[in-house]
Amino acid sequence: MAFITYVGSYKPVVMFFRMINLSTTFQGMMNKILRDMINKEKIVVFVDNVLIGTEIEERHDELVKEVLRRLEENNLYVKPEKCAWKV
Repeated sequence: MAFITYVGSYKPVVMFFRMINLSTTFQGMMNKILRDMINKEKIVVFVDNVLIGTEIEERHDELVKEVLRRLEENNLYVKPEKCAWKV
């Protein structure tokens, strides 16, 4: 989404609060970024929650790294203090 102003176009780099369909837009973006991993049932994405479940710990680490890489490529970041690690 971009806006045209008298000084040129403006494209926000963050989503504004109270925008209509914000969660739907964000969910669509996450689905697009992680589509192949979702389709292979390796991960589940619900808005800003990404669940990764594996039987082998080494494979889990690989999937986490791949998800983080894709998020970073798209200027998305996670807060480590909000991550839940279950062993």
